[in-house]
Amino acid sequence: MTTGERGGRPAATSAHELAGVAQDLFLSRGYERTSIDDVAAAAGIGRRTFFRYFATKADVLFLESPADVARLRAALDAAPADEPVAAAVRRGVVAALAVAPGDEVWARQRAQLILEVPALRAYAHTTFDAWRAAAAEFTAQRLGLPADDVVPVAVGHAALAASLAAHEHWIAHPDSDLGEVLTRAAALLVPDL
Repeated sequence: MTTGERGGRPAATSAHELAGVAQDLFLSRGYERTSIDDVAAAAGIGRRTFFRYFATKADVLFLESPADVARLRAALDAAPADEPVAAAVRRGVVAALAVAPGDEVWARQRAQLILEVPALRAYAHTTFDAWRAAAAEFTAQRLGLPADDVVPVAVGHAALAASLAAHEHWIAHPDSDLGEVLTRAAALLVPDL
């Protein structure tokens, strides 16, 4: 082989490809039994390259989380001024977590790992905090309340609870539709405001 050529599997060239390789390993070997070195080797990259994409092993499963929170904030920001707060939050939750056609299996497996692996569930609290904050800040602004008032804080927690309940149901019932389940869960947890 000449300099610059490499044999074997092509290297993962994006964060999404690397996340896919890692998720496959976590599902087949278990999260705890899969090392960063295992992920890097399976992706055809070095350990240092892995750390250019992700700070920790857990980060690979949270690649989409900032985008989910950004979609929630965008949906809330786009809510018509006359739309009730609860309706806007319900709609925002569903819009933010919509799964693109063809990504259902990957998204379901990702959610299953996050909800069933204790270390990942604990790690998820940073994302959960951002999710709650987005709904709470919107609610506080719309209702003219302080951000730490019980109503916006409760709405933030309710939005997160709806998401978690819907994902747990979606994992347990593979024939279910996440959007429909999210809609049902959010309607129960966020009363009209």
